Amino acid sequence: MADVRRLPRPVAEVWDWQLRARCRDTDVDVFFHPEHERGDVKQRREERAKAQCHDCPVREPCLRHALEVHEPYGVWGGMTARERNAELAARRKQTSAA
Repeated sequence: MADVRRLPRPVAEVWDWQLRARCRDTDVDVFFHPEHERGDVKQRREERAKAQCHDCPVREPCLRHALEVHEPYGVWGGMTARERNAELAARRKQTSAA
């Protein structure tokens, strides 16, 4: 479950980026895997989701949001949950080394 304490307060300017997202008219099943999805099927779905994100005008704020709240599911800003976890771990490692 996402840590909702990290969510920004409900101010329109903070969430306005979502109104311009390419995924607004896309079935959410493209971005969030069904239970027990594995292998090639999962990889193809993630590739379709990432293709939607590729040239999305709000890719950066979307990814930033997912990283800030530690979103545990789905493709956000062109990254899977596994990729975001790796990015966050790399950031923690970099911070602790500094």
